Amino acid sequence: MAKPVLTILTGNRSVTGLERLEELAEVRLAEDATALAEALPGTEIVYLWNYFADGLRQGWERADSLKWVHLPAAGVDKLLFPELAASEVTVTNARGIFDAAMAEYALAGILYFAKNFPQAGRNQRERRWKHFPTSNLGGSRALVAGTGSIGRSTARLLRAVGIEVDGMGRTERDGDADFGAVFASRDFAAVAGDYDYVVLAAPLTDTTRGMLNLDVLSAMRPSAVVVNMGRGALVDQYALQSALAAGTIGGAVLDVTDPEPLPGSDPLWGLDNVLITPHLSGDSRTHLPAMAEQFEANLRAYIAGRPLVNVVDKQLGFVPAGS
Repeated sequence: MAKPVLTILTGNRSVTGLERLEELAEVRLAEDATALAEALPGTEIVYLWNYFADGLRQGWERADSLKWVHLPAAGVDKLLFPELAASEVTVTNARGIFDAAMAEYALAGILYFAKNFPQAGRNQRERRWKHFPTSNLGGSRALVAGTGSIGRSTARLLRAVGIEVDGMGRTERDGDADFGAVFASRDFAAVAGDYDYVVLAAPLTDTTRGMLNLDVLSAMRPSAVVVNMGRGALVDQYALQSALAAGTIGGAVLDVTDPEPLPGSDPLWGLDNVLITPHLSGDSRTHLPAMAEQFEANLRAYIAGRPLVNVVDKQLGFVPAGS
């Protein structure tokens, strides 16, 4: 039986586990969009190892044998261009790989403000030994927007340290195993004022784009903190920057922005009540090997004719719960 042709978009990034993949498939390496387009004829599987790179859409007309595209990332919003979404090509992602790291990031961001580390940093820079107030997490409340595997992992960790956690998803429901209650996204502004922390872990879709808007920000508590580790476009960034500058909310931890990288001239950089990180909430020293192992296992399933895991619903824009 002939090996399937696997094209890997590397983007000049070393591919973890490449040796094992070469045992299973005929591997073509493409460093950029041009090379990917040249490699697409006859390619059955595309592995976007460098998930920040682009190029599949540009070469789409040359994809004459494509059956499966794997994106080793959680969000697939950048990948799902209309032609791919309408095709019969299967798309999978790296659901599950980033859950623990991102949950820990959310907790760290919450602790950063609860323990008033911004003030600690200012005091240290001024070489000043001065007491400042802090808050306990026990009894505080968090709303996690996004009830997929990342949101659920986040909810479980926050609950473990005494935070009461509710969720926000496509539909309202009670009796959820990980959330006290789940509210519909359309009710964001109506419930936002009940929480000390709002964590954004939702996929970027037509319905979630700009979900944290002026109405929601206006309803939030003056002490509330936003943690965005989903996508920058989930937020009306100008409205958020204005609220932070005016002090109408307490602070924000932003791992994602719109655009990325955040320009050096953006006012968010200069605000004391903002912590900005360069899209690293899902990263850890083990995430690259884990992504490689996950794809290899799926490739072995594909070759054996077994169902793939983490199949994205291309109309919804994410892997449905229970898949």
